[in-house]
Amino acid sequence: MALLEQLAELLQRDPSDRREHARWHLLDWFACAVGARDSALAHALARLAAPDGTTESLSVIGPMRSPEEALRVNSALGNVLEMDDVHRTSILHPGPVVVPAALAAAIEGRASLDGFLDAIVRGFDAVIRVGRALDAEHYRFFHTTSTAGAFGAASAAGSLFGLDTPALAQALALAGTRTGGLWQVRHGGMGKSWHNALAAESGLAAARWARVGVTGPLAVLEGPQGLFAATCSAPRPERLIEDAPWWIDDVSFKPWPACRHAHATIDAALLVRAAMAQRSPTQIRTVEIASYGDALTFCNRAEPQNEAEAKFSLQHCAAVVLALGLPEALHFRQPFLRDRRVAALRAATTTRRDGNFDAAYPEHYGARVEVELHSGERLFATVRDALGDPANPLDSDALTAKAATLITDVGIDDRNADALIEHILAAPGELPTGDWYREALSWTH
Repeated sequence: MALLEQLAELLQRDPSDRREHARWHLLDWFACAVGARDSALAHALARLAAPDGTTESLSVIGPMRSPEEALRVNSALGNVLEMDDVHRTSILHPGPVVVPAALAAAIEGRASLDGFLDAIVRGFDAVIRVGRALDAEHYRFFHTTSTAGAFGAASAAGSLFGLDTPALAQALALAGTRTGGLWQVRHGGMGKSWHNALAAESGLAAARWARVGVTGPLAVLEGPQGLFAATCSAPRPERLIEDAPWWIDDVSFKPWPACRHAHATIDAALLVRAAMAQRSPTQIRTVEIASYGDALTFCNRAEPQNEAEAKFSLQHCAAVVLALGLPEALHFRQPFLRDRRVAALRAATTTRRDGNFDAAYPEHYGARVEVELHSGERLFATVRDALGDPANPLDSDALTAKAATLITDVGIDDRNADALIEHILAAPGELPTGDWYREALSWTH
């Protein structure tokens, strides 16, 4: 039996006891996507808006020309702020791909909110299982959220279309033939968000095709010309079908608007800042950041030139925290890139790879920040698990506060933000998803 056949069988389990988990991830995606509606990407994608103002194909930024365009917009905007959910060991972001694909399929299939939430759980499970089966060599070159994301989108859509195990396996197989996404995308442009959109679109299309009997290569993972052979040196196929609870339980939430690989550095810098008490940041002579290899590969930028690069800069993240305190979205924009206090601390910062953090990664995203004051005094802090990970979780109040901040930052008033959050977390499960979604969007005007 092919791996995807075994995976399809696992995905048929009853996920209804995880619906509350799914609601929190739905809230997180919705807030991230709405919070990005004033971004450059959102303004660009607004050109895809329906000229006649139709309300049949809705996105978080307004009516679109087609359901496919709405799906692409919803998927693309979910990660723009770099605050999307993340799974550590698969090193990917499930929400921005799985949730919009599930939403599109739920509206198309006239499913209830409960069915939509079940699909999210199944989609998260598929994307994480595939991501965990890939290896470090794959992650060196490929954007895993995109690679594995198509499988998650196919699983979510397949759940909503009522695909049985053989048909779901075919949907996963079809999705796998079109997966990919090169990491060169992180060196410029907005293509990272486009990867998410294509993964969601591919997975939904694969489920549609499988629903009408189209078949794919079931060994698309393990076959001689499959994904493992093409992109991995040491794949771990056993992880795809291991006996484990629903993987949505293991997904982290981001508290800070930066690449996840920078979050342990932010957390450690916050501890150092607290230890400085009343001493001024101007008393800092040097800053040293130690972390694991991938943190430096993705986020070692001493002189970021724009907002995207600043969110992928350990140096900027630490400097912002030490100079200003809790990092906010505005701290990664041009005025703060040029801020003399921040720039001085960036220039004083060095980075190094630490084997102890490497040994613990990716189960633990760790970092150490040490500052030396002009007086010669040294202060340091070490973080083993970034805030928002299951071992260091954000509570419900923090998650609600995060969502409220993202929603109100784009001009939505507090009352409407509160109503939207309540609607996402407490709407009755029997409510049709389309009705739920239209009401949710009504609070964002």
